[in-house]
Amino acid sequence: MTRHRFQRILNRFWLIILVLWGAGCIPNNPYPPSEQTEEIYYSTFSEEPKHLDPAISYSSGEYRFIQQIYEPPLQYHYLKRPYELIPLTAESVPKPRYFDAEGNPLPDDVPPDHVAKTVYEIRIRPGIQYQRHPCFARDEAGKLRYHTLRSDDVKGIYEVSDFAEAGSRELIAADYAYQIKRMADPRVGCPILSLLDNYILGMDEYAKVLRDALEAERKKRRDAGGATYNQATDERENPISLGIDAFAFPGVEVIDRYTYQITLKTKYPQFIYWLAMPFFAPMPAEAIDFYGQSALKNRNITIDRFPVGTGPYRLETFKPHKEIILVQNENFHTELYPTEGEAGDRAAGLLADAGARLPLIPKATYKLEKEYIPRWTKFLQGYYDASSISSDTFDQAITFSDTGDPRTSELLRSRNIVLETNVDVTTIYFAFNMIDNVVGGYAEDRQKLRQAISIAMDYEEYVEIFLNGRGIPSHNPIPPGIFGYEEGKIGINPYVYNWDAKQGATRKPLEEARQLLAEAGYPGGQDKNGNPLILYFDNYRTGPQATSFLNWVRKRFELIGITLEVRTTDYNRFREKARNGSSQILMWGWHADYPDPENFLFLLYGPNSKAKFDGENVSNYDNPEYNQLFDQMQNMDNSPERLEIIRRMKLILQRDAPWVFAYHRVNFGLYHEWLKNGKPNTTGYNTLKYKRIDSALRAQRQAGWNEPVLWPIWGAIGFLIVGTIPAVVTIWRRERK
Repeated sequence: MTRHRFQRILNRFWLIILVLWGAGCIPNNPYPPSEQTEEIYYSTFSEEPKHLDPAISYSSGEYRFIQQIYEPPLQYHYLKRPYELIPLTAESVPKPRYFDAEGNPLPDDVPPDHVAKTVYEIRIRPGIQYQRHPCFARDEAGKLRYHTLRSDDVKGIYEVSDFAEAGSRELIAADYAYQIKRMADPRVGCPILSLLDNYILGMDEYAKVLRDALEAERKKRRDAGGATYNQATDERENPISLGIDAFAFPGVEVIDRYTYQITLKTKYPQFIYWLAMPFFAPMPAEAIDFYGQSALKNRNITIDRFPVGTGPYRLETFKPHKEIILVQNENFHTELYPTEGEAGDRAAGLLADAGARLPLIPKATYKLEKEYIPRWTKFLQGYYDASSISSDTFDQAITFSDTGDPRTSELLRSRNIVLETNVDVTTIYFAFNMIDNVVGGYAEDRQKLRQAISIAMDYEEYVEIFLNGRGIPSHNPIPPGIFGYEEGKIGINPYVYNWDAKQGATRKPLEEARQLLAEAGYPGGQDKNGNPLILYFDNYRTGPQATSFLNWVRKRFELIGITLEVRTTDYNRFREKARNGSSQILMWGWHADYPDPENFLFLLYGPNSKAKFDGENVSNYDNPEYNQLFDQMQNMDNSPERLEIIRRMKLILQRDAPWVFAYHRVNFGLYHEWLKNGKPNTTGYNTLKYKRIDSALRAQRQAGWNEPVLWPIWGAIGFLIVGTIPAVVTIWRRERK
């Protein structure tokens, strides 16, 4: 054996060692060693955010990022339940003032039909500063440095952090007014504009003025450009500036530097909740002007990807295909951890940081994890600080006590992982298309058809099979925790359930469903000509779990003699069929924008029809009696009178059955012991600032749970030593000759 051959053997040995290392013999921590002792929050996201512009985004997956960056005037108290609005940037929660048609003030308890105008005056706290950003940077002469950029000026610029200079300025009332006006800009595409038109004084007229101004400018350019004019290219290179402050808008007025007012054209108490939504966060005009430059647009550097806010965090890294990193906003104003909560919060340690300055975590790293199993594995290794629970891992994570209460499994308890549960402000339902010739209509036989299906769709069974018990079968659209939700006999759906004094609500037997089906004209699932009743369910879900679900739905229909055919398509086509009213039955859901019954009951309000008005009423339900009661109820304060109207509305819905009322979700969240102040909050998403990390404990636990497995390496070394001794001896002898 030559020396060169021996060297090749050694090289192969080290290759084996590296392969073993990469195969997991030594754990692979996804974070650099320098971060081990830092109080960084580690989490995941499963879908790439599409919008970070608060005037456009309407997704909980996006809200978990933008609500750490943008600050509307109000927020929800982190600990108190029921949810309570408190000031964020505002000095106080504004109290509405009511006026009649002549401008005379009215009392607070005035009936809605007496109110011609409602005024909310919001005063923000002085001294709040924006994060440092190049849109605010100024040169020696005091002019904005980066607002006349050309293509040559942005070479080497790929994100806002690449600019050499940055600046800041104070938050002012005009920033809030500017954002509301932006929502009327036709180029923005605000998803709630039609809703705003119904309430904010002059919003629809203002939006029309902007549309007309935009079209006039476009026509002017088309006429000047001739037959070869390309609108998209022109507006990309020469963006149109509408100057939205140049047009009158009586619904939003700036009173002084720190005060603005919003005027509604009716009494609408629920509007106060809107002031806690990102849509009503401030937007500096400098940011829109900065991002509106073609030099930046051509590099995809936009407000939709690089936000500018006053919140506790700013966006440091935005790689939506890989990771998103938030870091503490150095300019964040003073905000303190709550000093009070609800019963049990102090015992749970949720008030240990009472009075501490926020945020408590300086940095948060979110990794893209599209598959649940890798995310779950890394959570168990301690590399992610919190986790949800999928159906695939439920049995590994949760057991039940003798009383039926959920608790963590032995494995999780051994790692001191904490389980938190809460009922989500969400309702899931099967929607019948009420304009369909078969399942729609308001005649008694059509009501009985839908009632029969409602009985057959056993959501107690569904919750156990598909949700591992993480759901509450629903009787109407309103979930627990919202005014109008009632338990006990008064809260049941009498068309689907019976009430038993001992067992509570029990689903009616299938025999009653079959009898209702016969009374609807389909005895045994056949019409008068003996033809089978075939219904169609539109679906976009795919995969093994979706297949199991669809088989379950078919089975439930078959139990009363109905044949169900599933029409599976892609999500865009699914939404389009809902939009144009061509579906027959589909599954849908709604998560509350704010904790009020109006935000659920409006889902069945006729003027919100999806097919007719592109609203959120996907069943296209339009009952005049229900509509009248909704008009009466929606603007009322919570009171016994309002509750009585809601009860009447629920009974109408239960009789007409435009939905199969399915269930309200129950969230199960898992928290490692080093993550402090973890309390589920399904209404506000600006909760990162309250959390705290014990990084020393995390590092200790990670080391204990991920000890390197070294025996394969030592075995390989031993094997190499034994196998190469003869070669070493041979080389030694040859070199001695």
